[in-house]
Amino acid sequence: MTGQVTVERQGRVLVLTLDDAATKNALGPEMMGAARDALNAAATDPAIGAVVLTGANGTFCSGGNLGRLLGNAKADPSVTRANLDHFHGWVRAMRRCPKPVIAAVEGAAAGAGFSIALGCDLIVAAEDASFTLAYVKVGLNPDGGASAFLARAATPQLAAEIMFEGGRIGALRLAQLAIVNRVVAPGSAVTEAIAWAARLAEGPTVAIGRAKKLIEAGFGEPDEQLDREAAFFVEALHHPEAAEGITAFFEKRPASYPRG
Repeated sequence: MTGQVTVERQGRVLVLTLDDAATKNALGPEMMGAARDALNAAATDPAIGAVVLTGANGTFCSGGNLGRLLGNAKADPSVTRANLDHFHGWVRAMRRCPKPVIAAVEGAAAGAGFSIALGCDLIVAAEDASFTLAYVKVGLNPDGGASAFLARAATPQLAAEIMFEGGRIGALRLAQLAIVNRVVAPGSAVTEAIAWAARLAEGPTVAIGRAKKLIEAGFGEPDEQLDREAAFFVEALHHPEAAEGITAFFEKRPASYPRG
């Protein structure tokens, strides 16, 4: 088993905690499936009014497991696509769940971890939390809906900076850009998110579900973009650029990308 999702109810709030200390909560198949199943169950459970997604061990999520991706790159591209469809099933479950989903971010939300945070309806982050979409540093493109969610939330210039550079962005800057809703003291993101979720859960949850659908419709649902991301990710992972980028990462040296 490569990590787990701890599921806990606090009143009408369902708290999902990504937990894999060895990898700083990197995403694995079991974790993705468990999160998806919990969200699908919450969608039809009248006892649940809101969901909080967070990470254990002081980290939200370190993203995809590069070791696993390196193995996938040596397999048939259909294996990569199947894994992406599995991951994107989780993202679709978040977006289709009629209950508010709040990300509580402590530490790093990196790569697919940033995608997952962006896929939530609301984000509460510790003031020292950091967000990174560093796919480009290993010759890859974003997955998990990050490109769609950034296109909604940011200007094209900011989305380009985040995806072209792959640099670290602090919670305070993202709050100034209205991508993060609330910035709180380190160690208190989960408490704040649960309190906010509890207030929302006591409200008119059916109306909130309709509002969520209206937001989706207003921007255009991200399903097509998830499929486009998956196709590009498969293409990227099986391209010489990613082979060099991932190898350089593990060899702790600058990448020398092929030209021509």
